[in-house]
Parts: sequence; structure tokens; C-alpha cells
Amino acid sequence: MSEDEPASPATASPDVLRELLLAVAGGDAEAFPRLYDSTSARVFGLVLRVLRDRAQSEEVTQEVYLEVFRQASGFDPSRGSALAWILTMAHRRAVDRVRASQSQSDRDVAYESRSTVELFDPTSETALDGIEARHVRGALSQLSDRQSEAIRLAYLDGLTQSQVAKHLDIPLGTAKTRIRDGLLALRRIMSAEYTRKEEG
Repeated sequence: MSEDEPASPATASPDVLRELLLAVAGGDAEAFPRLYDSTSARVFGLVLRVLRDRAQSEEVTQEVYLEVFRQASGFDPSRGSALAWILTMAHRRAVDRVRASQSQSDRDVAYESRSTVELFDPTSETALDGIEARHVRGALSQLSDRQSEAIRLAYLDGLTQSQVAKHLDIPLGTAKTRIRDGLLALRRIMSAEYTRKEEG
């Protein structure tokens, strides 16, 4: 399997996925990568069926897990399964991307002859919504230089994964790996900081 391919679905029961998502909500640094590995293939498959474009589907899948990263505390087990919660989020993100792409296409057609300014990716505007930017930048400083640079370009500068790869002059798969690994490391760092504050 290439690094561009999502991991094969791991065997995980609804109860296990529920506990993993609740653990992520509680700041468990080990639960997030396990949840990702157990659900990412299903999420990617759903997004791909909506978008019918592999590159965009890979980007939206990463956005979904950033949202899971931020919104896990909003999961309510009494209202449905963890997988259903994540897939609902994925479907909404995919539909939003379709609408954004159509709007972008309409704007490009209307203004192509009058505008040379590249429009900002609308999905990046909400990528770090709800997270204190100062804290995120502090946590970013603790990542490796490669991970930090990739995360900054993707979520602070608003570049797509393809644009990150081009900017850094690296293969797309490598850019995706750095972004994913950077997000996981960021989660661990911020969880540790939260724990220290709670204990202090």
C-alpha cells in the first residue's frame, strides 16, 4: 500500500470506537491515532463517493479529522454511534466542498478576465476555528521543523495539500504524511498542556 492510500479498516466494534472517541474528547493522546486508523478508510470512501475526485477527497478527509480533533467533546453517545457521528461530519464537509468548488468555479468564470488575485481557500478560514491561535503557535514550535512548516502552510496560510507539496518541493504523499503526523503530534502536545493546566 502506498502512503497515499488510506489505511484498511481496522476491526473495531461500535463500543471500541465510542470509547476511543470519548477518550479523544478527554485528551487521551494515544486514542486519536487509533481512532483515525480505525475509521479513516470509511471516511475517505464516503467523501470520495460525494466528490468523485481523489485529491479533493484526501484533503477533505484530513479536514474531517481536524474537526474531530477539535470537536470530539461534542460527541453524545446517547444520540448515535461514534462512526455515525464522524461519517455525518464527513458527509457535511464533502457537500460543503462541492458547494464551495461550484461557487469558486462560478467566480472564476465571472472574474477571470478582471482578476489575477488567487482566491483564498474557504475551507482554511475555519481550519483552526475555536482553537486559541497563540496556543497553537506555541505548540507548533515544539514540532519538528518539517511538521511545523507543513502545518503552518496548510492551516495558517490556507494552502491545500497539493499547494503545500509544491511550495516545499516534495511529493504530495510526503506532504500528506507530514500534515497528518504533525496533527497527531499537535494533539499530544496540546493534550499534555491541558493536563498540566488542570493539575496546576
